[in-house]
Amino acid sequence: MIDWLLETASLREFLQHLIDDALGATGADGCGVTLQRRQRPLTVVSTGGVADKLDEKQYGQDDGPCLQALRTGEVVHVPDVLEETRWGSYPRFAAGLGIRSSLSLPIPARTHTAGALNFYAADPGAFSEGDRRTLALIAAQAGGGIALAQRLADAEEFTRDLQTALASRSVVDQAIGSVMQQQQCTAEEAFDLLRRLSQETNLKLRDVCTRLLTGIAGRPPAERPPLQPRP
Repeated sequence: MIDWLLETASLREFLQHLIDDALGATGADGCGVTLQRRQRPLTVVSTGGVADKLDEKQYGQDDGPCLQALRTGEVVHVPDVLEETRWGSYPRFAAGLGIRSSLSLPIPARTHTAGALNFYAADPGAFSEGDRRTLALIAAQAGGGIALAQRLADAEEFTRDLQTALASRSVVDQAIGSVMQQQQCTAEEAFDLLRRLSQETNLKLRDVCTRLLTGIAGRPPAERPPLQPRP
């Protein structure tokens, strides 16, 4: 799964590959992945044509098997929508689109349910117990992919923050050296002078140091080169 995720251009592409393969392994006619974004459900990928319409119907009425799986973290199996009494007008809507059965599986995350994997079929009773076990494993793969993608995004953000911190430190160190040379003072005294100037001008310390060095050299100070990943 890790190799598959790293070979795809985005999490969306990874999930699309996942559900395309899952659809071929079942008797389902449509499949979609619902994720929670900014406290709202969203179908991020789908296949089979009918999944988007069924998901949107559930989002619109804020109820349905997909949302129940997302909110409870439990598998929701609907053997036949014509015998279903839950979720208001949704069962009739699904039947009107030619869908008779569905299976919604929670996508697990480390501390919560990240989303739901939803399968829809034209035949009643389309999902056997074996299908449900297989698709539960696929939902777990989706959760693992989402968690890994988040970790990669967190690592990239950390690297950017570290690069910014190192660049700021480099500029401040250069400014301290210049003040020490001009004022014949210690590094601590030079830093205190720069810090007071930052407070008096209401500018960030790095901006004060950059202005000082630019005024002395006639050009902006050189920064550390960006961090490079290990080969």
